[in-house]
Amino acid sequence: MASDTSREFNGSGGVDSVKVPAIANPMAETASEIASNINYHATFSPHFSPFKFEPEQAYYAAADSVRDRLLKQWNDTYYHFHKVDPKQTYYLSMEYLQGRALTNAIGNINLQGAYADALNKLGHELEEIAEQEKDAALGNGGLGRLASCFLDSMATLNLPAWGYGLRYKYGLFKQKITREGQEEVAEDWLEKFSPWEVVRHDITFPIRFFGHVEIHPTGSRKWIGGDVLQALAYDVPIPGYKTTNTISLRLWEAKAGAEHFDLFQFNDGQYESAAQLHSRAQQICAVLYPGDATEDGKLLRLKQQFFLCSASLQDIIFRFKERRQKNSWQWSEFPSKVAVQLNDTHPTLAIPELMRLLMDDEGLGWDEAWDITTRTIAYTNHTVLPEALEKWSQAVMRKLLPRHMEIIEEIDKRFIASIRSTRTDLESKLPALCILDNSNPQKPVVRMANLCVVSAHTVNGVAQLHSDILKSDLFADYVSIWPTKFQNKTNGITPRRWLRFCSPELSNIITKWLKTDDWVTNLDLLSELRQLADNEDLQVEWASAKMANKQRLAQYILQLTGVQIDPNSLFDIQVKRIHEYKRQLLNILGAIYRYKKLKEMSPEERKKTIPRTIMIGGKAFATYTNAKRIVKLVCDVGAVVNNDIEVNKYLKVVFVPNYNVSVAEMLIPGSELSQHISTAGMEASGTSNMKFALNGCIIIGTLDGANVEIREEIGEENFFLFGAKADEVPRLRKDRENGLFKPDPRFEEAKQFITSGAFGSYDYNPLLDSLEGNSGYGRGDYFLVGHDFPSYMDAQARVDEAYKDQKRWLKMSILSTAGSGKFSSDRTIAQYAKEIWNIEECPVP
Repeated sequence: MASDTSREFNGSGGVDSVKVPAIANPMAETASEIASNINYHATFSPHFSPFKFEPEQAYYAAADSVRDRLLKQWNDTYYHFHKVDPKQTYYLSMEYLQGRALTNAIGNINLQGAYADALNKLGHELEEIAEQEKDAALGNGGLGRLASCFLDSMATLNLPAWGYGLRYKYGLFKQKITREGQEEVAEDWLEKFSPWEVVRHDITFPIRFFGHVEIHPTGSRKWIGGDVLQALAYDVPIPGYKTTNTISLRLWEAKAGAEHFDLFQFNDGQYESAAQLHSRAQQICAVLYPGDATEDGKLLRLKQQFFLCSASLQDIIFRFKERRQKNSWQWSEFPSKVAVQLNDTHPTLAIPELMRLLMDDEGLGWDEAWDITTRTIAYTNHTVLPEALEKWSQAVMRKLLPRHMEIIEEIDKRFIASIRSTRTDLESKLPALCILDNSNPQKPVVRMANLCVVSAHTVNGVAQLHSDILKSDLFADYVSIWPTKFQNKTNGITPRRWLRFCSPELSNIITKWLKTDDWVTNLDLLSELRQLADNEDLQVEWASAKMANKQRLAQYILQLTGVQIDPNSLFDIQVKRIHEYKRQLLNILGAIYRYKKLKEMSPEERKKTIPRTIMIGGKAFATYTNAKRIVKLVCDVGAVVNNDIEVNKYLKVVFVPNYNVSVAEMLIPGSELSQHISTAGMEASGTSNMKFALNGCIIIGTLDGANVEIREEIGEENFFLFGAKADEVPRLRKDRENGLFKPDPRFEEAKQFITSGAFGSYDYNPLLDSLEGNSGYGRGDYFLVGHDFPSYMDAQARVDEAYKDQKRWLKMSILSTAGSGKFSSDRTIAQYAKEIWNIEECPVP
């Protein structure tokens, strides 16, 4: 469709000599066609008044124009899936940390250059336009980012798959750093709207809460009464890299209908009670992980989890039934068409909900429903931390989901009976193995991980060390019952977002030296860089790419924090959720010790040291007091160190606020040393370690999570190792309890420097107390900061020594990238597809 509307643009919305007509062209490929399509959207899909075409307006119009192409690919993909009718995977996750979609989408459809040129014609720079996009606030940490990398790989590998999540209005929170430390404010990512989502008004499902179970004379049961809300679908397109296949992330929003608005009450002045159900619906998708210290908070979290599971399963069953009628399938064929993957324990309620839908709505008997459920559902475990293995109060579950509580009780009863009849040797272990934990009669709970293990056909860990711990420790007795149920699937990251797009300079060098860009979808090809690591020409080019990324990062940090950092200093970065087990405290104590030593040196001695910029970023959960104290300490140390004219040429400490995917895309390419220093045995995998290694950054770390495999792949001489090993940790905790721990003098010195008031008057004693004493909650140095401190400081000294020899450092950097091939999410997802889901690629012809 053509229009005689042509605009004359320059960057400020004024007049330029170049005229760009407004012409709709959804499949535009040249810069001129794309510019016209963007102008068409600025004119005919207006979100703003017509007199401006500033960066914000240009972003929305450009996003609409990209979405045109994605919609076409999306429709082609699902028409093709409908025709071929393959088995499909449905990935259920409470979190997706997508990051910006514009640059990722135009990169995946291979139109970066054309979009950059098109926006130039309209008076704008692509980089500036991309900055207008707010990160979708649908996740928090590694769990959500992993889910997003997985979707990218599913689409790129042409797999028939869907992601399912919730459409959180305010996300977790936006982190602000003030004098008091971290403050939380609501994320405003949907304040205007997201151009990437398509609301599907025809896709809604009823979701019930509370009510009671009605038993019919036939013995069948039905859940009735209570509150009934509607789940409304929003779809976000996920394009594969250089393929037509574009799959869906389907996000659910909770709604109440007009019939639940009491007009009589409203006109009587009772405004709040007139719209009670509407208000309760809004709460469900308001915030990710609402505080659960109160009964209401617990109910809301459980509502969120059930809302995700019920809406997704009703959608899956609806689709199956449409095809079932056409093909006269039996219900027993459901698992040969549907694979459901639970990303951690949050979607565990999918198990009793699938049972309920099959029995109560479809009329199947228990045995048939159980057979279908156990052949359909698989579970990924992401943690061995006891507080993260979800346990729900039986009373809360019974109140909110009475029918599901009945089903869980029946699953547990049958599991116990089967153990008693077939495994008498495990009888004494039943209190730990069963699903319902009644050991504390005041607080009986449902153990969600146990329910997953008993019900799923496959359970996987996410790194070799983590899976080994699951098998030998956490789930050891289950392994003896079902030895083939447990697998490892080492996590991976998408090479598109985490190298190809976020570090174009380094990517271009890799492509030039490998003489192909096939590595973007076959990351194992990076291993060919090993033979080139000593090549001086490559090292010179590599160094210039790293320096360009460091300069860009320095500029960004200045804009963001006002702190001037030197691109010639060693950039040392730790970014991840703030948690005591991830040991940001160990990092900052090391920085404090370094600062104290610099203060004690003469000016001549300081000149011999390696200048270092330490950057730490991440969100502390709003109610996690000690994590928030760590953020405050990092900020206080930075305020003193960065303003100390004696030493600030040699050390800077920066807290990077509001860490998210877009911040990571700036930090990771600019990093040279990265800290992955969790207490051994506590980090399931980690994926930021993979992103840093892929970008030629050297890791200082413990033998924990995927660090173990990264070190094997890149070579132990290219990894700065320190700290206790996982199998030593229990003994070291015991020793600590028995008063056998002897602190290193450097550890004591760093702590005393804090208590001396060197970093202000804030009372850090409660934080330091967690490192003291022999036992008790939050004491006794459970995470072994004191034990690992001396070997950490020794490893940091080795870092300084290595950095002096820039030739050696560059070789280590190249070898780090060369050894990262294994850590592609394409490899991980290909393994899931073959070994757990039993699905095959289904490319659009």
